[in-house]
Amino acid sequence: MKHIYAFEDVITFENLRKDVKEIKAVLDDYQKIMEQHYELKEVPRACIWTTEELATTFFSSVPIPAFTNNDVIYMSPDVASWQELFVKQLDNKDLPDIQRYYEELSIIHIATIAAHELTHHSDLFLDEFDDDYAYSIWFEEGMCEYLPRKHLLSSQAFAKCTEVESKLVSVFQSQYGGRSLNDFGAGSYTESLSSIMFEYWRSFLTVKHLVEVKYNGDVHAAFQAYHTWHRNGKQEPLTAFFDVEDILEGSNL
Repeated sequence: MKHIYAFEDVITFENLRKDVKEIKAVLDDYQKIMEQHYELKEVPRACIWTTEELATTFFSSVPIPAFTNNDVIYMSPDVASWQELFVKQLDNKDLPDIQRYYEELSIIHIATIAAHELTHHSDLFLDEFDDDYAYSIWFEEGMCEYLPRKHLLSSQAFAKCTEVESKLVSVFQSQYGGRSLNDFGAGSYTESLSSIMFEYWRSFLTVKHLVEVKYNGDVHAAFQAYHTWHRNGKQEPLTAFFDVEDILEGSNL
C-alpha cells in the first residue's frame, strides 16, 4: 500500500509527520494480523494522509475524516482534530467524564480508526462496496470497529471504550433508538454527527456481544454464521438471524 501525503503546506505536514509515522507503524503491524487471520488478500492501493478540512470538504463531503473510496483510504492523522470531533458528537450534553475521555484520546485510538478502514478490505465480508448492503452493513461496520480495538488496545482501554459507547447509546437512545440497526446506511451523512455515530456505537456493541457472548469469544464462528446467512439468500434481517434485536435496548447492551 502506497502512502501519499496531501497537505497544502510544508508546515502542516511537518506538524503532523510524527502522528503519521506512529499511526503507519501500528497500521503496518495490524495489516500483518489481518493477512494472517482475517483473509486480507488485497490491500488498498493507497492511504492518503491529509487534514480534516481537506478530507471532509475536498476529497469528500463526509463529516468524518477517515473513509474508504473504492480502494483508497483517506485519513487525517491529527489527534487534536479527532479529539475535537469526538467531543462535538456529544451535542453539548452534560457528560464531563466522557468529554474528558475524548479530550485525552491518544494516538493508538486514532490508529484504530485507520485500522477500521483497512479491515473493510477483508475477504471475510461478502458484499462489495457497491453491492446492496441490505440488512448487513451494521455487521461489517461493527466488526471493523471491534477487530482493531480488540487487537490494538490494551484490555483496560478496550473496556473503557466499551463503557463509554454503552453510556452514549443509553444517552442517545430516546433520540435515535427507534431506528432499526438493519437500516444502518439508509440515512445520510448530512444528519447530525451524534446520529451518525450512534449507528457505529451500537454496531460495535452488538458485534462485541455476538463474538464474546453468543460465540464464546470465537470471532470466526460469528463470521461463519454470517456466511451461512448470506449463502442462504439473506432470508431475514441479520439481527433476526443472530437473535440480537433485544440486546439493542437499554441495559441489555
